Amino acid sequence: MIIGTAGHIDHGKTALVRALTGVDTTHLPEERRRGITIELGFAPLTLDTAGGGIVGVVDVPGHESFVRTMLAGATGIDVALLVVAADEGVMPQTREHVAILTLLGIRGGVVALTKCDLVDSEWIALVREDVRELLRQSVLADAPIVPVSARTGDGVAAVRAAIAAIARALPVRAADDLFRMPVDRAFTRHGTGTVATGTVWSGALERDHSVRIFPGGRLARVRGLQVHGRAVDRVAVGMRAAVALGGPGTDVGDLARGGTLVTGDDWLESRTLRADVALLPDAITSLSARTRVRLHLGTADVGARVVTAGGRLEPGMTKPARIALDAALLSRAGDRFVLRGGSPPVTIGGGVVSDPMPPGRRARLWPMRLSAPDRLRLALLDGGAHGV
Repeated sequence: MIIGTAGHIDHGKTALVRALTGVDTTHLPEERRRGITIELGFAPLTLDTAGGGIVGVVDVPGHESFVRTMLAGATGIDVALLVVAADEGVMPQTREHVAILTLLGIRGGVVALTKCDLVDSEWIALVREDVRELLRQSVLADAPIVPVSARTGDGVAAVRAAIAAIARALPVRAADDLFRMPVDRAFTRHGTGTVATGTVWSGALERDHSVRIFPGGRLARVRGLQVHGRAVDRVAVGMRAAVALGGPGTDVGDLARGGTLVTGDDWLESRTLRADVALLPDAITSLSARTRVRLHLGTADVGARVVTAGGRLEPGMTKPARIALDAALLSRAGDRFVLRGGSPPVTIGGGVVSDPMPPGRRARLWPMRLSAPDRLRLALLDGGAHGV
């Protein structure tokens, strides 16, 4: 199971992760110099046996400039740990992160009211009411709100117990599926070679088996696997995994955030998706076929245009749509994505993929000189090839 942090900058996400796990997830000199999280950080969290043993924690940036990084970290998480500082309350990135968690369909969560040692009980009660109102229409509507201070340690055990309770309540995801892992980091390690890390979205993978690397579909051998720094023979859905790769085309320059590792030979990339798309009620813009947006799916981030029947997609509306992508993307039906637009970019909506490789707009491809019976035969053949 994967726990992901969320919340505004300087509300104490990294400090709380450190108090819960004993691990400082900051690793860049720039992060230590500026005192903010810039890149994704990872740590193992030990829960009581009934709560699920060791789970992975993904610590994400809270600054508005790094929401793209936050989205890459939010991919595949099961439980959100929303952090709200009691001395500041709900802030802009609190709202945007809650919207992102809702669009991604996160299965559960805990709210930590941090820095409670800086305010009195009456102020904490007011902030709690504001947070509850913010979450009323979100996936975290029923999430427990736990006061905590990472500095004094008060409430840390209560946060850990609340996470364990959520872990017990969530159903285990099925492992009998094809392996898929969006890549959020790639690097070279001496004696190991190229390593790709990510959260396993589906299926399982064993050492010495083969994977395909997208974009491109290159074949690679799995030289080794690790979970939280420990070598293992197998990784499965819901785990944070490091996969050491060997073979042609596995240089670190050939891998990057946004790629995907999969098993199986039937995966195909597409530059067109069909999806049910929703705009947030407070979205800053409506969408037409000419509106440029950024689509975030897994760890990938690509330019896109959303085309809906009957004109523009207005804030608060949900419509079936055809999405034209600037670059080919690997996806499956049921995948959730987030849309960002505007300047500076903000989250405006998202959706669920209904067809990752829809048939083309056939009418524009048929020569006009074909007779009606010929066009009908072509339509039937084309539809049969695409399983529609």
